[in-house]
Amino acid sequence: MNEQRIGKILIVDDNEDLLKAAKIFLKRHFAQVDTETNPDLLPILTHNENYDVIMLDMNFTKDVSSGQEGFYWLDRILELDPSAVVVLITAYGDVNLAVRAIKEGATDFVLKPWENERLLATLNSALQLRQKKMEVNLLKDQKATLQQDIDNKFKDIIGQSPAMQKIFETIERVASTDANVLILGENGTGKELIARAIHRNSRRSREAFVGVDLGSITQTLFESELFGHKKGSFTDAKEDRAGRFEQAHKGTLFLDEIGNLPLPLQAKLLAALQNRQVTRVGANRPVDVNIRLISATNMPIHSMVYDNTFRQDLLYRINTIEINLPPLRERVEDIPLLADHFISYYSKKYNKDIRKASEPLIKRMTKYHWPGNIRELQHSIERAVIMSNHNVLQPEDLFLQKTGQPEKSEENVSLEHLNIEDVERILIRKALQKHNGHITRAAEELGLTRSSLYRRLEKYGL
Repeated sequence: MNEQRIGKILIVDDNEDLLKAAKIFLKRHFAQVDTETNPDLLPILTHNENYDVIMLDMNFTKDVSSGQEGFYWLDRILELDPSAVVVLITAYGDVNLAVRAIKEGATDFVLKPWENERLLATLNSALQLRQKKMEVNLLKDQKATLQQDIDNKFKDIIGQSPAMQKIFETIERVASTDANVLILGENGTGKELIARAIHRNSRRSREAFVGVDLGSITQTLFESELFGHKKGSFTDAKEDRAGRFEQAHKGTLFLDEIGNLPLPLQAKLLAALQNRQVTRVGANRPVDVNIRLISATNMPIHSMVYDNTFRQDLLYRINTIEINLPPLRERVEDIPLLADHFISYYSKKYNKDIRKASEPLIKRMTKYHWPGNIRELQHSIERAVIMSNHNVLQPEDLFLQKTGQPEKSEENVSLEHLNIEDVERILIRKALQKHNGHITRAAEELGLTRSSLYRRLEKYGL
């Protein structure tokens, strides 16, 4: 029976006998019943406990008939908690007083001495009202959160660096179109997040976002996975199944790791994209599909075209718009923001009281090469949060891999102390920065062909 009782009731009245009688009766029906004779303690009581219903006497010892004290404390309670539910108590059945009390925010009005069953019915009604008010407040909070998410177009992407601002601008220009987008970037740079941001800001945002890791699909399952199959078309085809193209109909299809796709499968993919039709394995009739295509790869895909490992016609089909996502080492301004985000997330997840990263740790992180990019930073912070005994993460808390890359600023090193590969890497990076990642212009300035530059980019992990 005790487990079924709900509701926290506070009764404030200067009559101690009334309080005792009310508590004895009401504690059989509600989870908690508190009493108080001094209304001056109301601010403290309501601050320390979240009461569902407050029963408040209209007249205390200072003023025995007008009800002014009751109105004063009613205003104070509603000022402290606008969603509070207050039932006023009086010994005088003044209808005008009751009407005024309701108009000023009281939920109900009871006369004393009261009948227990009527009092119980009044409090149960008041409790239901309180629950409805709390539900409405929760819905308002949820709506505000959802609206904030809608207003924050790039809520999943953390970055304020100039490089990321350019990415945001590109997303805004591209998202409203149906243009095919190719996202290039190293592993761990957040290519899928960019793809989802494009979808979320597009006219297809209410439809499905369907992602496919092409690098993990075997040649034998490629057509079934992307185009679907009919029951009985092969050994494990126990029922009809729509492929990823059909699942993404009217929405967005995200083809990740497209650079890993073997040439024979590239031809099949190109045919589906050109015809905007797919034919399920074992079926005869094609199915029309309406998709917005976003692709991504960490491979030097332009160089692969010159090496005849990626079809040029497929590249033309998928990269109407090309987004080059910078590695973390080229957006070091964002490292403190990302570190704060991951520290906050994993501190909550693992119930740790870790507030931030120390300045020495921030400096160390900004000098580190981050070959695994944001994914490596995330995993490093998670491990540090788990293992650290400090409230502020220190350099010794972060275990970074030895990559062979210098943890120093290239602007502060003298060229005379570098070997030819170090010089080449720095010049290539500066050429890319100068031309905002435009490969052709950077190659021309460096006196290289595009394919030669792509090979060097792959060699140096740029």
